Parts: sequence; structure tokens; C-alpha cells
Amino acid sequence: MKNRVVSILTIAMICLVCASGVTRANPDPSHAEKPGLRVMTYNVLNGGTRRGQPLSQTAKVIQASGADIVGLQEIGGSVERLAKLLGWKYMRHGSGAIMTRFEIVETYDERTKPRMGSGGARIRLDSGQEAYVFNVHLNPYPYQPYQLLGIGKDAIKTEAEAIAAANKARGQQFEQLLQKIGKLPNKDLPVFVTGDFNEPSHLDWTAAAAKSGRHPVKVAYPCSSALTKKGFTDAWRTFRPDEMKHPGYTWTPVSKPDNPKDHHDRIDFVYFKGKQVSLQKAEVVGENKKNADIVVSPYPSDHRAMVATFKLKEPGKTNSK
Repeated sequence: MKNRVVSILTIAMICLVCASGVTRANPDPSHAEKPGLRVMTYNVLNGGTRRGQPLSQTAKVIQASGADIVGLQEIGGSVERLAKLLGWKYMRHGSGAIMTRFEIVETYDERTKPRMGSGGARIRLDSGQEAYVFNVHLNPYPYQPYQLLGIGKDAIKTEAEAIAAANKARGQQFEQLLQKIGKLPNKDLPVFVTGDFNEPSHLDWTAAAAKSGRHPVKVAYPCSSALTKKGFTDAWRTFRPDEMKHPGYTWTPVSKPDNPKDHHDRIDFVYFKGKQVSLQKAEVVGENKKNADIVVSPYPSDHRAMVATFKLKEPGKTNSK
């Protein structure tokens, strides 16, 4: 009788989780036991309600991810309402924001005018440890994958043309981000960069990807290359190093992979840097088990989100294996 009661309760809990529209493609029991620090990037699409879902569905995506800190893009005027739904703190920078359940100690380039670019914050965790977080939303046009594939205007054909076009579109914005990070007073604190780059990664547009036909040519895209040269690490590509087996597409859940007017890619990133931080895992948050590790349905955005789990060690101590 006791076993039967336990079974009934188990089935009821499973039904409740399924009914909520949140599932895990690859359930990981350690997620609940050792959550670590979870940092997320999420383009919510024009205030988080554009696809006919209430803002609470955008909040559900963040809650389902288990994120502690999230860099938001396209949140705009919905930022205060979303923060209230989550019970979190935030700093706004143009159409983007950094939102967290932790204390925001200091902000960098906080503003309310709806323009693209970057902003940052120094955040104090519950443990008393601190970290810098920068969030960026870069210019979407011209978009080099479309140019290389002849989608729309201003077609190009070579890697050199793609790099030049990317630098012209986003170079100044990205340089401003790097300058802000370079001026940080405490060089020992971990630094996280989240964002919708509107530009793929040089770690994805490789010679192998070009040879397979996934992408038209190899391209050493400048934004991801610049962050790597500055000592930052791409969380997804570190956790999933094989770009052919694990593309981690974040763009886009609203078109089919064979749509001739689109090209699926990974343009939303979580980067990290610092001796005190180590990566535990990285996951895609999206609309179904085929394309995401954490599934929320219905999914309210045209970008899948990315969330990475980190372990922070106390200064002067080494991380145990």
C-alpha cells in the first residue's frame, strides 16, 4: 500500500511538471543538488510579449533556466514589470538590462534611452563574493550570414568581406564594451559577458563547418575573436567543443532549418573570465527537446536563450576536483 501511494504521488508530480510546460531534454539530478552560479543571456523579443504570450511566460523561461543573473536584450519598457514578476533587481541600459536576484552594488553606463550597446554591473552574491557582469546587444544589420548566402541586399562572397562588413556594423559598439571592461578597477573579480551579438562565432564558422556545407565559408568573426584574445572563454563551445555535433543554435525557433530566406546559427553568448571561476555546464533554453536542453512551451521569443553554470571559488582557495 505504501509503495502504491508513493507511485501515485510520483505520477502526480510528473503530471504537474508537464502541465507547466517546462521540461528538461536531459534531466540532470545534480542540477538541484549543486546549482552553482547560473548566468543567462536572453533576447526576449520586443518587450517579451510580441509572440502573443503574456510577460509572465518570459518570466517562466527565466525561472525554468534556474538563472541567478540574466542579461536581457530587447526588454525595453517591460523591464520593471518583469523584475516585479521575478522579485529581482535590475539595471537598464537602453533596450537591454541586467537582472538578478543578488545585490547590484555598482552600475556602468546605465541609461534609459532605447539604443543598442552595452552596460554593466558589479554584483554581490549571497556568499559576499562579487563579480562583474556586462550585457551587450549589437547592431543586427547588415547581417553577414545573410550577405554570404545572398539573402536580401549587399551580397558578399569571401571571409575578408564578411570580417570587414562585421567590423563596420558592430566594431565601434564592441570596442566600447572592451574599453569598459578594460577600465574595471578590480582585476581579480570574475567577469561575465552576456549578449545577442547579432554575429556568429569564429568557433562555429570553421573550416570543417564550411566543408560540410553548414556555412558557406570559414569566417573568423571579429567579436568572438576579440573576446577570445582578451582572455574570455565561450561557455557553450567550451562545454560542447564539437561544433558539428553540438551547434547550439539560438537563432531561431521561428523558422525551419531549410528555409531559404533564413540561416540558423548561434548568436547569443555567455562568456567568462577570471581565475576564481570555472565552468560546470552550459545549456540551451528553447521550444522543444530537439533544439534545447531546457524546454518551455509555448516559447515566447524568436531567440533561444543560453544559460551557463559556474563554480566560484573564494580568493586564495583552489577549486577541488
